[in-house]
Amino acid sequence: MTIKDSEMAELSTPTGPMRVHLFRPQAPGKYPGVVLYSEIFQATQPIRRTAAFLAGHGYVVVVPEIWHEFEPAGRILAYDQAGADRGNALKLEKELRGLDGDSRASLDFLKAHPNCTGKLGVVGICIGGHLSFRAAAKNPDVLAAVCFYATDIHKGSLSKTGDDTLACAKDIKGELLMFWGRQDPHVPLEGRKKIYNALCELNVNFTWHEFNGQHAFLRDEGPRHDPALALQCQLMTLELLHRRLGEGDQPVAPAGPAESKH
Repeated sequence: MTIKDSEMAELSTPTGPMRVHLFRPQAPGKYPGVVLYSEIFQATQPIRRTAAFLAGHGYVVVVPEIWHEFEPAGRILAYDQAGADRGNALKLEKELRGLDGDSRASLDFLKAHPNCTGKLGVVGICIGGHLSFRAAAKNPDVLAAVCFYATDIHKGSLSKTGDDTLACAKDIKGELLMFWGRQDPHVPLEGRKKIYNALCELNVNFTWHEFNGQHAFLRDEGPRHDPALALQCQLMTLELLHRRLGEGDQPVAPAGPAESKH
């Protein structure tokens, strides 16, 4: 379906105002809501295309600017060494209360949106995968969480105030879907084993997929992109979201006299 992709809103959070980018179906009606957490580079064009992909399949999607305390609204970090260095520095500066407050503000915004059914899910990429995992643990109204090669969970190294994300996994009420690349140096085999074993021991409802892929295989820009693998994971993402969040209630116009009904 066609979408609207140029809307923005400013949300109040415990650590200051935060801009979110809104993507939603153009057709009237109510649709489930999804928070899409970006990589460390914020709302880049690949992230916007991922949001548009989800919205086009019947979701109201918000993309929060995760570094709103440190960068002016609208700032996008470049996919280069300087951008990576800046993003990696900021993930150590941000406090956990800021991360959790941003998630709650984004979820509340979706829940109150006139085009949202109130059924909520989260999807995240790289650090966003970590934030998606954490949002599911901290917010019981998150029914489905998708994590693409989530960084730092195994190290507990997110935020200067100490990272308890993996310990919080026991509080996940929804269903978790996790994707990993075996050739990803950011989450080596030992790290993946640590996360997998913790989820099993805590009896979390999750599905786990490892592929021969590199970090950032989903990003449709740059040499590490794997289009076939990305599509496979996107389809599994949609299956989980459709199953756990349900369908929207898009009204269907009756066929006119010159139209066939099919």
